Order: sequence, then C-alpha cells, then structure tokens
Amino acid sequence: MARITIEDCLDQTHNRFLLVHMAAKRVRQLRDGAQPLVNAPKNEAIVVALREIAAQKVVIKKKQEPSEDVKENPSS
Repeated sequence: MARITIEDCLDQTHNRFLLVHMAAKRVRQLRDGAQPLVNAPKNEAIVVALREIAAQKVVIKKKQEPSEDVKENPSS
C-alpha cells in the first residue's frame, strides 16, 4: 500500500467520528511504546495507526453495560 486514504479506513469503520477516535487512541498507544502491528518503517504514528486500521489490525471493543446486580451507593 503506497498511500493510505481515509476511504481505505472507512471500509472498516463506516463512521468518520469513530475513525478519528480509533486513530487518536492508537497514536497515543504507539507514542507510549506499543509495537506497530504493520510494517511501516520511517512513518509517523498517525500513518502507522491508519495503516493498522485499514488492515483490520485494530478493532473497537464495545463497553459492557454494568450488570443489574451492581447497585450504586446512595450519597445521602
């Protein structure tokens, strides 16, 4: 892949807002020392993150809803 485009990534997410959040989170992980999941030497973290998203190496984990068994403590 010579160039990475937003359209390459949108094939995986179908939502630009989600794509921005995915890329931003992955860039932070890469800058904090995470190993790249694709071979992209001499590329900036954002390019690596977008390449990973386009290659389906990065996925979104849905948050689990708290179970009904968990009760909140009243503050009063």
